[in-house]
Amino acid sequence: MRPLKIFSGSSHPELAQSVCHALGRPLSVSSSKMFSNENLLVRIEEDVRGCDTCVIQTASTPLHTNMMELFILCDTLRAYGARSICAVMPYFPYIRSDKQDKQGVAIIARLAANLVETSGATSALLMDLHSPQAQGFFRVPAHVLTARNVLVDYLKTLDLSDAVLVSPDAGEVKDLAPYTDMLRLPMAIIDKRRYDDTETPHMHNIVGDVRNKTAILIDDEIASGGTICSSAEYLIASGARRVWALCTHPVFSGNAVSRLENAPIERLIVTDSLPLPPEKRMDKLTVLSIAPVLADAIRALLL
Repeated sequence: MRPLKIFSGSSHPELAQSVCHALGRPLSVSSSKMFSNENLLVRIEEDVRGCDTCVIQTASTPLHTNMMELFILCDTLRAYGARSICAVMPYFPYIRSDKQDKQGVAIIARLAANLVETSGATSALLMDLHSPQAQGFFRVPAHVLTARNVLVDYLKTLDLSDAVLVSPDAGEVKDLAPYTDMLRLPMAIIDKRRYDDTETPHMHNIVGDVRNKTAILIDDEIASGGTICSSAEYLIASGARRVWALCTHPVFSGNAVSRLENAPIERLIVTDSLPLPPEKRMDKLTVLSIAPVLADAIRALLL
C-alpha cells in the first residue's frame, strides 16, 4: 500500500476524522496557531517526504482564515517533499462568483482555483458544485463527487408513495433530473423570478402536480434560506400536503436558521460537507455523512 498521510485544517476536523476512520488510517498530525495580528502559523508534525498527502478543508466560517490555512498547509507539504498533495474541499469557496455578470467584477471562483494550485496542490476533490463549470477553472486534475447516492439512500427509507420532487427554480432542474431517475418519482418546477440580488424571489407558477402530495425540494445548497423557505410556503399555498427539503451544502448564513425553523418544512435533510455547530441545528434537521464518499474517492485515486 502506498504511503498516504491525511491532514486536516481547522474548518471541519470531525469530517476529517470520519474520513480517516472509513479509510482505516490515522489522521496525521499538524498544528495551527493564530497570532494577535491574525497571521497564521501552520506546522506539519510528521515526515511527509515521498508521501501522497491529502488536506481536508471545507469553505466554512471564518472563510478567509480557513482558506489561508489550506494554502499554507499545501505549501508546507510541498516544501517538505510530499510526493503529491490533494486538496479535499467538499464545499468550494466563492462558487457563485463564476462569471462576469456585471461590469467591473472578477470571476473569483477561478481565482480561488488558481490559488489552490499555486499553493502546491497537485489535485483537488470537490463535491456538488453549484456552478459545474468551475471544475474547468482548475489547471490540475479536479474530481467532482456527488452526495446524491447518500441522500437518495436515506430518502428510500421514508414513505415516498405520494412524493413529488420539486426544483425551486428552472436552473436547478439539471440537479433534479438524476433524483427522478433514481427514485422513479415525478417532478415539478417552480417558476421563480428574482428582480434584484437583494430581493426575496417571487414565485409565479408551478409546472407539475403537487396537490395533496409530499413535495420534496431539492437544491445543491441552502445559504440564506430565502429561496427554499419561499418555495415551501408557495408549495403549501398551492395544495401540497407537506414539504421536505434536502441539499448537499448547509451553508445556513445570516438568519437562515430562524427562517428554516419558521418555514413549513417538515424535514430538512443535509450532509456534513460543512460543520453545523449547535446554533445551526434544529429538530427538523437530519445530517448525513459524506465521509464514505470522500474515503472511496481518496482510496481510488491515491491507494
